[in-house]
Amino acid sequence: MDDFYDDLETRSADARAAALFRDLPNQIANAKDNTAYYASLFRSVDPESIGDQESLATLPVTRKSDLIRLHQERPPFGGLATAAPGRLRRVFQSPGPIYDAEGAGPDYWRTARAFHAAGFRAGGVIHNAFAYHLTPAGAMVEAGAEALGCAVFPAGTGSTDLQVRAIVDLRPAYFTGTPSFLKVLLTRGLEAGADLSSLGNASVAGEALPASLRGELRTLGVRVTQWYAADDLGLIAYESEAADGLIVDEGVIVEIVRPGSGQPVPHGEVGEVVVTTFTREYPLIRFATGDLSAVLSGQSACGRTNMRLRGWLGRADQTTKVRGMFVHPSQVADVMKRHPELLRARLVVDSHQGNDTMTLRCESVGVDATSVEQTVQALCKLRARVEIVPPGTLANDGKIIDDIRGREDTGD
Repeated sequence: MDDFYDDLETRSADARAAALFRDLPNQIANAKDNTAYYASLFRSVDPESIGDQESLATLPVTRKSDLIRLHQERPPFGGLATAAPGRLRRVFQSPGPIYDAEGAGPDYWRTARAFHAAGFRAGGVIHNAFAYHLTPAGAMVEAGAEALGCAVFPAGTGSTDLQVRAIVDLRPAYFTGTPSFLKVLLTRGLEAGADLSSLGNASVAGEALPASLRGELRTLGVRVTQWYAADDLGLIAYESEAADGLIVDEGVIVEIVRPGSGQPVPHGEVGEVVVTTFTREYPLIRFATGDLSAVLSGQSACGRTNMRLRGWLGRADQTTKVRGMFVHPSQVADVMKRHPELLRARLVVDSHQGNDTMTLRCESVGVDATSVEQTVQALCKLRARVEIVPPGTLANDGKIIDDIRGREDTGD
């Protein structure tokens, strides 16, 4: 059916889980057998024992924030790629530098699914305003457009007046790029009296899309949906024309975990997005993106049945420095591991008369605050006051460390 890219989008949750977890042991074995990094990380893991969500959650996470160090220690890919650079289609560089591998095969980054959900169809022209140098965004669009049967105008970034002229001349129906640059193009066209009316449909990424900006773009004549991807992973999730959350891509497994840990959070709670891919050349298993999101209940009104995310809700890396020492979300997670009675915890960092203070606010019933204070002292090498609050008190926003020093509003 033209409404859906393929039958995978409408399969039952059980059928989807069965297919993904049937293939997962092979991907874990591929990573373990063919990369130095996973050979070490998974040395005691039997790939055949990882066959469901619960067993997957026992594996350690690999954090995006660790990639710079890994790539410096073992260039060019940090021991994460199964192929040498010359065996790949392309190699990209992201800030760090981090080198990203693009393997063979059609639509390697899986973006065609997102564009189809946005209403792009074969025979149309896509105005691609993502960068074509160093990073993979431009190539991600190219691969998806080819799989979908669309032509691409490789606009890249900048040269606003030339891009406006190209839209006037080529009459593309579709745009992909950042929403802010789309607004720049449309505004410039309006000022110049240029006819950009062909551009009626956009699928944007790379930055937040607040409701106000979406509304402005709609007023300027463009219906906008968004897709969520990463240089390392390709497509993670995408919005359909129903615009009711980001639908997880069929080619990945997504978990939401407590920041600083690999522990899945309860359904609907804000946490860090962790992704497992099935690409053979650059397998990433339980890769912690550093982005915060949460799972939405139910399925999209468009009929696609995969899990939905609320969208980008902030960054999970909330590391801060207190009295000259770094305090990490993982340390708060370790405190919670030692005290299972804690349901949620948030470390509030403040300053009183020039001295840093820490208060660990804990949701719990029946925990000894003194013992928790001793655990914080042992793990962080810093003292903190522990405040026990009733369950449901802390905001569901993914914050593990809240640094309010210098902030006038010290509420949650």
